[in-house]
Amino acid sequence: MMEADVLTPPLRVLELYSGIGGMHYALKESCIAAEVIAAIDINTVANEVYKHNFPNTCIYPKTIEGMTVDEFNKFDFDMILMSPPCQPFTRLGSQKDVLDSRSKSFLYILDLLPSLTNLPKYILLENVKGFETSAAREKLKQTLESCRYTYQEFLLSPTLLGIPNSRLRYFLLAKLKPDAFCFQTFNQVLDQFPDMESKKTTKASRFNQLFPTDDKKEEWNKSACCTSEIKRERDEAVLYKLETLRHLKQKESQDNNSSVQMIQDFLEEDLQDPSPYFISPKSLLRYALILDIVEQTCRRSVCFTKGYGCYVEGTGSVLKTASDVELVLVFQSFETLSEDEKLTQLAKLKLRYFTPREIANLHGFPLKFGFPEKISLKQRYRLLGNSLNIHVVAKLIKLMVK
Repeated sequence: MMEADVLTPPLRVLELYSGIGGMHYALKESCIAAEVIAAIDINTVANEVYKHNFPNTCIYPKTIEGMTVDEFNKFDFDMILMSPPCQPFTRLGSQKDVLDSRSKSFLYILDLLPSLTNLPKYILLENVKGFETSAAREKLKQTLESCRYTYQEFLLSPTLLGIPNSRLRYFLLAKLKPDAFCFQTFNQVLDQFPDMESKKTTKASRFNQLFPTDDKKEEWNKSACCTSEIKRERDEAVLYKLETLRHLKQKESQDNNSSVQMIQDFLEEDLQDPSPYFISPKSLLRYALILDIVEQTCRRSVCFTKGYGCYVEGTGSVLKTASDVELVLVFQSFETLSEDEKLTQLAKLKLRYFTPREIANLHGFPLKFGFPEKISLKQRYRLLGNSLNIHVVAKLIKLMVK
């Protein structure tokens, strides 16, 4: 039996939409016996970064729909890892779904899958929140069912693993029957890992929450009439920097969650010259009130997108490096100040962007990961914004193969 185990060859993995190698690193972190036999991506810049970090992996710089069934059959792969283009499904994108030209390659994969000589035993797919309500997802499910796969869908964020970065993503794990997962599957999209202990709410207590007794209804109605309007007004009143009491309570709760690491654990210790990352005065004046500002001791940050460092609004958190300055004091009566006075106040915070290395740390990239020198700062942010969290994917791979 031991001899058979030793002779078992590693799983042959095909990485589609390989990007900068996030899936490859996740596969390594999962510690399963596997090797990436080929990585396919049309993005030439991403391919340069991939080759820089995985020089021995064969990269195909071509469109997926440009490859034939015979070419895929020659790979003789056991597993597919893929992150199809997210723009057709993202909240800020066109939301054209399967009508978007960028969905063409993914639809081609679904059409090609049943024609393969040997179906892969495992499939892992990652995409943005929004994919779970798409027509593309329905076609994916139909294809998997027709090919006799069992599957489970998830919406997961790195915060579940104690990482202070909200990056909610859709994941699907598929396993070829008759093999089954090591966990119970559900028809619904799960919002936590299956091996995490669920909240213990008894059926009776849950029933009472949803359908209260008449006495409880009367009590709720009396309370609601008197307090709901007051509470709403109090929670939604702007305190400073467009922050409401509700927002501040939510952030305070996140920062008090000791199960999540602090931002300082992911920062560069030897950052020699932070000047390239400081936010320009023009951007500060324009976006000061909507910046998501975090400190080194915070246990949260918002999702970093491909526009980070180039655009300010909605692209990711910025870091307050002045530890001795209170945010609330800087923004008190901010609207009444002149532009020069506003800049003087904002300068006290020493706000800067997270560096590409720090974002890579939050995404779980190992310290040995790097960029070729010719890759610009803007390109690095863009590539990382299109990447994924390695720790989340590694855990899912282990659950899929277990």
